[in-house]
Amino acid sequence: MKEFDLENLKYPIGKFIAPEHYSPEYHSERIKEIEAFPEKLAKETIHLTNEQLDTPYRPDGWTVRQVIHHCAESHMHCYVRIKWALTENNPVIKAYDEVLWSELNDNLTMPIQPTLDLLKGLHFRLGYIMKNLSESDLEKTFIHPADNSENKLKKIIGMYAWHGNHHLAHITTLKKYKNWQ
Repeated sequence: MKEFDLENLKYPIGKFIAPEHYSPEYHSERIKEIEAFPEKLAKETIHLTNEQLDTPYRPDGWTVRQVIHHCAESHMHCYVRIKWALTENNPVIKAYDEVLWSELNDNLTMPIQPTLDLLKGLHFRLGYIMKNLSESDLEKTFIHPADNSENKLKKIIGMYAWHGNHHLAHITTLKKYKNWQ
């Protein structure tokens, strides 16, 4: 992987940049990306061997297996955060240490199929709830305790579409570099 610089390996599609204006078209496109993510992820990973799944996508990075399990964990948090924002007034959400979670046994050794199945149902639910957010719902917020930032749901839609694409690119970049079919 010497031909790639570390920043490109970390952020193969670049860092998330929130738009200045959130249009219905922007949200519709991001929701389609969220809904399509589980199928794209499965297509890229279901035929990988255990050795391939246990290959880091970059030096000192997570393995493909850890990335897949991380996506499910992160996107479950997204779903819960949306529900909190819709049912509470600007709640402070519970943060989690994704690095420590990634080091737990299930993320290191568990087969990926149960997680791919979970993502399929979870992303159906994410798409469903996101498509049915009203204009006032999109303005609802939660507070992330790591930096006390206020996050509007309209931003979260784009962030999680980016997040899925970001990790999918980790996998597709590695596959291309390793010449895995």
